[in-house]
Amino acid sequence: MKTIIPYGKQTVDENDIKSVVEALQSDYLTTGPKVKEFEEELAKKLNFKYVVAVSNGTAALHLASLVLLKKDDLVITTPNSFLSTSNSILYANAKPIFVDIEKNGLIDLKLVEEKLKKEKIKALYLVSFSGLQVDENKVKYLKEKYNVKILFDNAHFIGKDNGVCDIATYSFHPVKHITTFEGGAIATNNKEFYEKLLILRNHGMYKDNTMYPWEYKMIELGFNYRLPDVACAMGLSQLKKLDYFQKRRHEIAKRYHEKLDLEPLYEYNENSSYHLFVIKYPFKNLNEKAKFFEKMRKEGIFLQYHYIPIPSQPYYQNLGYNYSKEEFPQMDKYYLEAFSLPIYPTLSQEEQDYVISKIKEYLK
Repeated sequence: MKTIIPYGKQTVDENDIKSVVEALQSDYLTTGPKVKEFEEELAKKLNFKYVVAVSNGTAALHLASLVLLKKDDLVITTPNSFLSTSNSILYANAKPIFVDIEKNGLIDLKLVEEKLKKEKIKALYLVSFSGLQVDENKVKYLKEKYNVKILFDNAHFIGKDNGVCDIATYSFHPVKHITTFEGGAIATNNKEFYEKLLILRNHGMYKDNTMYPWEYKMIELGFNYRLPDVACAMGLSQLKKLDYFQKRRHEIAKRYHEKLDLEPLYEYNENSSYHLFVIKYPFKNLNEKAKFFEKMRKEGIFLQYHYIPIPSQPYYQNLGYNYSKEEFPQMDKYYLEAFSLPIYPTLSQEEQDYVISKIKEYLK
């Protein structure tokens, strides 16, 4: 099999194309009715009162941070995420505090509580890594006991909210559960947050026609983070297929569990959105792992790794974050052992079996 099998990719059909073409032929390419329609449908799907669609997942985190945080706030987050999670804390002139992970890739909430006991933490930025959410009962306990704000970075998760977080952010990049080309969203049940997010998304301004029909007023230092109508039309079409997309991801994950005799990140879990399917192997060092990746690429299988520990990045090192095995033993072990397998709705059984056979061949 010489075809290229990526770790993830979009699933686009004729209905998606038709929806985008209709939006292109309408009177609005941006700032039109499809934006509100997409936000309302997404709010229903996620069980939030309010949703604000934005240009990408990082924009969602940025605006959420501007609403939740103040300068010099201390915010606990995970080293196991894409850079945008902790970067958004820095955008708000606050300070990320990294806490080690558990074996399942999620932040260790026991270690989080130890930090909460010692320092005046203002917020927890919790990542639903690979599609698995943190223990929400434990998060609720921490929120109430230590009076902290909660953000769920749900770039890897899409499903019903149960009211634990103050804000949740989403990404609609092509490899995610649904796509709007690029795109993202911020969800909340807080009306005050919602109204501020709308203003921040649109240059910090609102229309005020009390004196002149053309007048607008800027009241915040905002951004142009709007999501166009054509992208929202795509999102509306994709939302109709979300249940099917989730079903396919679960079928693929289940088959990996049944056929691949390697350690999974966690046992099969119906509640996971399975944005990623991660397995672990005891490589001797990162060079050995890199050689394995190269061998698989020669076979047409493009594995991926998620993620390089954030505090080990040069920028964070220059800020004074010292990444050490002593402080992050689980993250360090995870970085050496873990890698992500192909998982997306159009992955065929033949392709998946090919991936499984090649992994077994090279890791026997």
